[in-house]
Amino acid sequence: MAAVAELERRLGHAFADRALLERALTHASVGDGSRRVNHNEQLEFLGDRVLGLVAAEALTAHEPTWREGELTRRHAALVSGKTCAHVARELGLPAALRLAGSASKQGARENDRILGDAMEALMAAVYLDGGLEAARAAFRHAWADTLTAALEAESREAKTALQEWAMARGLPLPAYREVSRSGPAHAPVFFVAVDVSGFPVAEASGRSLREAEKAAARLFLEREQTA
Repeated sequence: MAAVAELERRLGHAFADRALLERALTHASVGDGSRRVNHNEQLEFLGDRVLGLVAAEALTAHEPTWREGELTRRHAALVSGKTCAHVARELGLPAALRLAGSASKQGARENDRILGDAMEALMAAVYLDGGLEAARAAFRHAWADTLTAALEAESREAKTALQEWAMARGLPLPAYREVSRSGPAHAPVFFVAVDVSGFPVAEASGRSLREAEKAAARLFLEREQTA
């Protein structure tokens, strides 16, 4: 089936166990109770846990300075049903989903709940087919744009919040400068300082200048707001 082949291509994982892939893509409506079908409900349960783990790993790797509350908030957004449904659409999963004719006519192929559940089932299938590293790779591939958008939004929020904090006090805008960098050329770590007139400088690090600036802004705000 062309839709299934395209799904595998976009996911970045070619299944060795084709029956496992078929099960992940089979909704419980198939068969309409007249025959027993291996559908994806149990895989959804496992996939929810697999997705939760690989998403948590990705967040902590990208943002080592985030506190538990920040990680929890971003993690919930990454693994939400709405996000899973969005990723499913990006991968072309709706066209590959096996549904009963009646369910399809009722719009199930575009239903966020059904697509989100199927995406979780697909992650479980990847895990069972190729192990945890395969699941990590599929997450990095499928959630790449979503993860980048989440990190960029956090960066904008921290720097914007600091800018608004300074303006509310009649202070000049925050000034960011690179202090130093370390590590190999292919994986540098940047150290950035943020200066607001009349206040101690806050320094932080990140895997890019943007990440380091965001971390410095967040550190500055946390320090001053709890002082």
